Amino acid sequence: MEKDKTSKVVLTALMMCLIILATMLIKIPIPFTQGYVHLGDAMIFLSVLILGWKYGIVATGVGSMLGDIIGGAAAWAPWTLVIKGGMALIMGACLKGGDSKLKEVIGMILAGAFMVAGYYVAEGVMYGNWVAAAIGIPWNIGQFTVGMVIAEILSAALQKTPAGRYFTYKKSL
Repeated sequence: MEKDKTSKVVLTALMMCLIILATMLIKIPIPFTQGYVHLGDAMIFLSVLILGWKYGIVATGVGSMLGDIIGGAAAWAPWTLVIKGGMALIMGACLKGGDSKLKEVIGMILAGAFMVAGYYVAEGVMYGNWVAAAIGIPWNIGQFTVGMVIAEILSAALQKTPAGRYFTYKKSL
């Protein structure tokens, strides 16, 4: 029991770091906004598959928030904490009761839709311009879609290794 808890804490910290790196290393600026597209959502989806929703919320919320702070976008950090943590909660709720490919994809799509809506509201509130906030919508959809594909590829590969035993949501291969 204690060993399992220690493994979860270590994996949570590892996923937090991967989320920070994926958010910060490859940034594609969104035209006409101050936002950017990144690969952090791939690690967010993967963290929920590995950790489950409880530890996944911590890894995704805190990891994404730290990515914003370290990456020079500290004003976004509170929004990111809530939005990215919400993504983990939504995806985890969809996977509750056992994993299936369909539940997984639905969970990622619903989590991604929550992210798109969350950042639309955040940008509208922060900048007081709802039209400009709409510019980020297709970019955010693209970001979580690419994240889904990458997470699925990494998940399938990792499950075939000894590390596959750490996945909270086991997929049938």
